[in-house]
Amino acid sequence: MENKVWLITGCSTGFGRELATMALQMGYNVAVTARKTNDIVDITKDYQSQSLTLSLDVTKPDEITDAVQQTMARFGRIDVLVNNAGIGYFGAIEESEEAMVRQMFEINFWGLTKMIQEVLPIMRQQRSGHILNVASIGGLVGFPAVGFYNATKFAVDGLSESLAKEVAHLGIKVTIIAPSGFRTDWAGRSAANSHHIIADYAETAGQNKSNIRGNSGRQAGDPVRAAAAIIKAVEATEPPLRLLLGNGAVNGAKLKLETLKKDYDNWEEVSRGADFPQN
Repeated sequence: MENKVWLITGCSTGFGRELATMALQMGYNVAVTARKTNDIVDITKDYQSQSLTLSLDVTKPDEITDAVQQTMARFGRIDVLVNNAGIGYFGAIEESEEAMVRQMFEINFWGLTKMIQEVLPIMRQQRSGHILNVASIGGLVGFPAVGFYNATKFAVDGLSESLAKEVAHLGIKVTIIAPSGFRTDWAGRSAANSHHIIADYAETAGQNKSNIRGNSGRQAGDPVRAAAAIIKAVEATEPPLRLLLGNGAVNGAKLKLETLKKDYDNWEEVSRGADFPQN
């Protein structure tokens, strides 16, 4: 196995923790990061020769630069960047508070973007690398109560698709990770609620928020199996642009395809008629 160097954000819980643990167990070199290193020292303590424990808040550009520089100083290259750090937020669109939404964008989108921009010069020089951006089935399908979270993940999806087309000729691969419900902290402490509640949204946003919160810890998705699937994609000769994780993600994405096809087919004549007439 090629001894690739991984840099993973958000390793204190969930996908990041399981992925860092499994990658180390498989013999990879891994820069394991979290806002508080006390949350991740247990991951790296038995792998001192192949790990690096770093404090990293992706909303702080200086910490991003420092983490990348320390990874390069230790390992000399970065082969796999996993942008996993992220938070959730529950509230109908009208209920949502701008400050909370902006903070979520800073973490979920702008932090991810800065990580990519910091690592790309290294991968371009190497003429190789793999960037994995953890989005969500909520980056393909919109749901009530998480509209602004959806917006961050739709943004990640679109950015990643464009990036893949920009860097493929440089030997750099891009994969969008799109999970459904997994037993992580996303629906627990990693997601805040709007403090403004509007009764008219009780049957839509309110109900879905209750469903998601109430199912926290009982989701069908297994983060360990997800980590194995992500590593399989990294090791593949032709990794997917989008890697759906979980039955909910597969079912949701296929239903979205059906919905898109129905709209496109039913309105094709109208859509095509918007161009100037062709001679």
